[in-house]
Amino acid sequence: MLTRRAFLGSIAVTAQSAAKRPNILFVISDDWGHGHAGAYGAKWVNTPHFDRVAREGVLFHNCFTSNPKCSPCRATILCGRNSWQMKEAISHFSIFPNDFPVFPDLLENAGYFVGLTGKGWGPGDFKSTGWKRNPAGPSFDKFRSKPPTNGISQLDYARNFEDFLSQRPKEKPFYFWMGLHEPHRKYENGSGVRAGKDLASVDVPSYFPDNAVVRGDMLDYAVEVEWSDTHLGRALALLEKAGELNSTLVVVTSDHGMPFPRVKGQIYEHGFHIPLAVRLGGLPAGRSVDDFINTRDFAPTLLEFAGVPKAPTMTGKSFADVLRSPRSGQVDSSRNVMIVAKERHDLGRPNDAGYPVRAIRTKEWLYVRNYTPDAWPAGNPETGYRNVDDSPTKTLLIATFDEHYQLAFGKRPAEELYHVSEDPECMKNLAGDAANALVIRNLRSQMEKTLKEEGDPRLNGDAGFFDTIKYTGGRKHGYDEWLKNQKNNP
Repeated sequence: MLTRRAFLGSIAVTAQSAAKRPNILFVISDDWGHGHAGAYGAKWVNTPHFDRVAREGVLFHNCFTSNPKCSPCRATILCGRNSWQMKEAISHFSIFPNDFPVFPDLLENAGYFVGLTGKGWGPGDFKSTGWKRNPAGPSFDKFRSKPPTNGISQLDYARNFEDFLSQRPKEKPFYFWMGLHEPHRKYENGSGVRAGKDLASVDVPSYFPDNAVVRGDMLDYAVEVEWSDTHLGRALALLEKAGELNSTLVVVTSDHGMPFPRVKGQIYEHGFHIPLAVRLGGLPAGRSVDDFINTRDFAPTLLEFAGVPKAPTMTGKSFADVLRSPRSGQVDSSRNVMIVAKERHDLGRPNDAGYPVRAIRTKEWLYVRNYTPDAWPAGNPETGYRNVDDSPTKTLLIATFDEHYQLAFGKRPAEELYHVSEDPECMKNLAGDAANALVIRNLRSQMEKTLKEEGDPRLNGDAGFFDTIKYTGGRKHGYDEWLKNQKNNP
């Protein structure tokens, strides 16, 4: 296999492509779920600048991550590979392997001025494997601001983008990763209502009880989504003022669904379905596209627009052809399947065990294979269900211990099947219906065939590899720490 270093040294950009290379602004929110934008019809969260990108560009309805947790998803974006192809980086709080070229390095080698503000790849450890900087690029984090709530990062992302632009050599196109920390928790409780938002406006998913606690928690989330959108708007204004908006490929997305029970880190529709809008002057605008886009497709797409060959290690497929097409709806008929995976996310089980899952999503179905159905999917109860962020909604579900608790935290069967085109909230498991046996068999066969072809260790007889991946984060919530506390406080 061509090494990362060797490939970086082999890049060449043709004179023709160099003359036409666009700038690239990649804007990624942390924990922002699909549908939570005005362009998708949401009335309880205001995103005028995302809506503008969608209106003046292309709005995608079926963009997915192959692993709904921060660092695994971001690894797939940077390396253009699926989660199960990322070695240790399939797990949250892992090391970042130095085996695969990342697209920011490829762009820099091809003459782009590159930069990052906020959250790039992480959380995890990239230094021990030889990376001299975050794989998403060199940091521009000098400027701070005073946010409207105490849960929001003080980083002034847009001002840092302006600082980056001021240092850019005039002859170079730029690539910039704007990594917004929002709407990651913690939130300032009640901030949504205090901002004048209406509890009655929220669209509460069926897997939550419909009450003021949940509605208020979702409005607090909306405040942080809107804060992210203001920085996108400021970035667009900077480009517009400089006369470079139409020569900049603007990509706006997220890493996975909202930080709520049964969503973030979980293999259900709302966990891995993410927003996406793309704008570039000259592309057919005002389109709404149904093609399935995978986060591993971002790197090949950005590289194609930049005239840079994708690395041979990249298994994603450029969707530049979809962006250049004048059509709406389904543009590329082959883009109609998505496979999702997870191994270990956060601690909370004996021996730091994960909760391995593989799933396949088609236009009509979501088939889920839970490999350890006797384990707790969100982490063990005694350690606090650590694969779910703490929140008022989480506290409420645990306290009420009803069907909503079961949906979020309860053990799950080995197989699940959802008619996702009719049941996007994945409320009715149809796997036990004999009438669906053929559907399950066909989906399972298709999924396993693809995973084997793509080198998934779990399907190729080396599932034990995943147990060797070390957790690089704090151990406060580990199972061993819980046992120690029990012994010290009998």
